[in-house]
Amino acid sequence: MHDITTMTITVFMGFFAMMNPIANTAVFVGMTGNQTPEQRKKTAYKALTAAFFIIATFCLLGKGIFELFSITLPALRLSGGILVFLVGYHMLQGNSSKLHSNSNADDASEEKDISISPLALPILAGPGTIATAMNYSASGSFLHTIITIVAFATLCLITLVCFLYGPKLVDKVGEAGITITTRLMGLILTVIGMQMLIQGVHDAFLLFDTANLAK
Repeated sequence: MHDITTMTITVFMGFFAMMNPIANTAVFVGMTGNQTPEQRKKTAYKALTAAFFIIATFCLLGKGIFELFSITLPALRLSGGILVFLVGYHMLQGNSSKLHSNSNADDASEEKDISISPLALPILAGPGTIATAMNYSASGSFLHTIITIVAFATLCLITLVCFLYGPKLVDKVGEAGITITTRLMGLILTVIGMQMLIQGVHDAFLLFDTANLAK
């Protein structure tokens, strides 16, 4: 029970740091500034629903994807660790990572549906978030997969509340508050990314040792 609780907290904090609801709320408010409250609400629901199904799909099909492309868990942890570390590093510098941004975000208009791209992908469910989800879900039993999906669903609900009350939240937190939050989340992400890298290196050595012994 203690291990399950620990994993649940770890997975949730990993997703929380990766998605950074406070900073993403500022992005959401900026991108939907020309929309009516009703349009903004519809965009928020659609974006978070799409992000949830993207992550849930990768969680459920993670092992199948591994087998289909002959991908090993150490390879995912190494590549995912690098992705997560890079996102965290950029956030520590006070910059948004290109992995979770879109260069055409400023061109959003009422005629353009921004809920799927760039909001759902890559801002909410970017490569780093996908790698984090697959790392946690594919490394354990079906219970680990359920925990990962539930943790992400919980975060989506929290993010939805932040989006719906976005303008008021941004005004209260202010630019300084968003900057502090972003850098704090960046620090957490760099640590998580480094831990994934260390675990990946350790697992890779074990994999090679097992292969050599089999010969």
